[in-house]
Amino acid sequence: MRRTITGFSNPTVKFLRSLREKKHRKASGKFLAEGLRLLTDARTSGHLPELLVMATERDPHPLLDALEADVLATGGEVLEMGADLLAKVTGKDNPQAVAGVFAEFDTGLAQIERGTAKIWLVAQALRDPGNLGTMLRTGDAVGAGGLILLDDCADPFSVEAVRASMGAVFTQKIALARWDEFLPWLRGGQGQLVAASLRDAVDYRGAPYAAPCFLLVGNESRGLPEDYEAACDLRVTMPMKGRADSLNAAVAAAVLAYEALATLG
Repeated sequence: MRRTITGFSNPTVKFLRSLREKKHRKASGKFLAEGLRLLTDARTSGHLPELLVMATERDPHPLLDALEADVLATGGEVLEMGADLLAKVTGKDNPQAVAGVFAEFDTGLAQIERGTAKIWLVAQALRDPGNLGTMLRTGDAVGAGGLILLDDCADPFSVEAVRASMGAVFTQKIALARWDEFLPWLRGGQGQLVAASLRDAVDYRGAPYAAPCFLLVGNESRGLPEDYEAACDLRVTMPMKGRADSLNAAVAAAVLAYEALATLG
């Protein structure tokens, strides 16, 4: 079905705007993604939006035509609206010409198949959606299976995290769990838990990484709790040559992931 919206007070516009807030995303089980590249990556990965929103003033593009055709063919809805309305939906003064509404994915630990990848990224209490999106993007780059978010993390389906992931939100498995749920799950099968740490740690270069390797980073300002680090199989550290005493959490995850990739192949 296709329709055009012209009024700011339209209920669909209000619904789309509400997806910028976590409570409304959780209530509806939906999230918003914007931009033709991101939506094309989603389509390539087997994810189509339930609702495709396009600016009436958009430039023609074959990828957009293909996306629209697939959405309609699978029973989805296509909306057209002016750029001013789309700006209200996305919260950006210069919005992309297309956005999509997707159903949130299953984020339970049970859907994680650890044997499908040699590397998995794990973050504890990660608060910045940009860091979260960057970790998803890193996971995609190194061929990781996905990202497991522990305790109170930023919402992986926020507009900011989805945008920062550059489409990796659609290629990486995402799981949400508490530490006391994650650790028994991990110990119930194969898996080496590796912490970025300063406590009794070895150099990250040449460390004995083993697949499936779960690389754990902590909160941006506090790092990992001591008992979490103590439960890990391996603790690694990166040399700090300047005045800074630590790396950004997402940067640390990327450095470790590429080193583990070099070891595990």
